[in-house]
Amino acid sequence: MPEFVLASASPRRRQLLARAGYRFEVDPSTVDESQFPIDGINSKRYCMKLALAKAAEVAARRPQRLVMGADTVVDFDGHIIGKPADADDARRIVRKLFSAPHKVITGLALVWRDRAIERVRGAVTVVIPRALTDAQVEAHIRSGDWEGKAGAYGIQECGDEFVERIEGSFTNVMGLPMEMVEEMLGEFSIF
Repeated sequence: MPEFVLASASPRRRQLLARAGYRFEVDPSTVDESQFPIDGINSKRYCMKLALAKAAEVAARRPQRLVMGADTVVDFDGHIIGKPADADDARRIVRKLFSAPHKVITGLALVWRDRAIERVRGAVTVVIPRALTDAQVEAHIRSGDWEGKAGAYGIQECGDEFVERIEGSFTNVMGLPMEMVEEMLGEFSIF
């Protein structure tokens, strides 16, 4: 029997949890992220609010199970950078993000309705980028590795080429801060 439900369809989150040896099942949230306006809200609070909404939505269907929800965004100078709409948007985002340090923020929520448990936390990692050439930007856009990713890149694909160093959790930049996952799940005696 899986030990918790992951309210996410993200292959990276599934991979990280499986690699760490967790037993879980996947039941993606159907929360409409467009219903959560980003204007005037702190990036960390936004991620935590959305992660909690995703976990709560799945927990309403699965009240007897512990549900994990997560949301990751990129913050550039106090502004949330989400997933690019198309290649032109990805190009614009990449040029902006790789001009100065930026933050990757993940909200992580655990909800277990039958036990009246609701916990949410946020993780922040600072990414110090390398300056990219026009050729590198164009190669990245052609690769398609930007699709479906907040900030139009995945550190697992571009790593050393795009990033000089990070301050914080590497797995947070991938979409799930595993140190925080371990800490939060460790609060439950079933793990």
